[in-house]
Amino acid sequence: MLLVYICEDDPTQREYIETYIKSYIMIEDLDAKLVVSTDDPHMLIETVQKNLGSTGLYFIDVNLQTDMNGLELASKIRNIDTMGKIVFVTTHSELSYMTFTYKIEAMDYIIKGNTGELTGRIRDCVEVAFKRYLSDKGEKQDTFKYKVGNKIRTVNYSDIFFFESSSTPHKIIMHLEDTHIEFYGTIKDLEALGGDFCRCHKSFVVNKNNINYIDKSNKQVIMNNGEGCLVSVRGMKNLK
Repeated sequence: MLLVYICEDDPTQREYIETYIKSYIMIEDLDAKLVVSTDDPHMLIETVQKNLGSTGLYFIDVNLQTDMNGLELASKIRNIDTMGKIVFVTTHSELSYMTFTYKIEAMDYIIKGNTGELTGRIRDCVEVAFKRYLSDKGEKQDTFKYKVGNKIRTVNYSDIFFFESSSTPHKIIMHLEDTHIEFYGTIKDLEALGGDFCRCHKSFVVNKNNINYIDKSNKQVIMNNGEGCLVSVRGMKNLK
């Protein structure tokens, strides 16, 4: 589901944006939901953290009259939701260049004033964000998502060579071509990936597409990058 967030300190403006988005979602019957509409950036961040892994669309007033302006809020959101779609709504067109300074990669910068134009731009942003959400959803089977700290990362299945249990309890090491990434998880959970992934040992799940050869005498699977992982008798049968 596409989750929509609004942070605007003008109550009249906030209510207008909120009402229009709710109406548009209902009329178009979108798999989307307005989860929070507030003037408190801290409340918004807290809600985003509770919905880690979900796709977010954010409408943010640049000139928030709080201890955190809209650009700072957007920067914090970007650190949590790396794929989120951020839209700035403001009366200060001269501040648009600041989005580059903060490296936010905003989806749009809407200037308040003309109600008709505001409505049209909001509609366009929701429509585009939803299409991208559907596109990402369609590619979900080809990507693996994992959590590091408060961030959700994504890696293509094809880039994964194998997973192994870490010496650190409840952690997994993911082996890519030239790097290792550690995150919380269990081998049992990864076994459920199925498809090109096979549990070849109690401590290893291997991507069959990245196997170079199987060393039966040493009970090892040698990957295309030269790394090896253990394979049990049962795992050998699964790989065959």
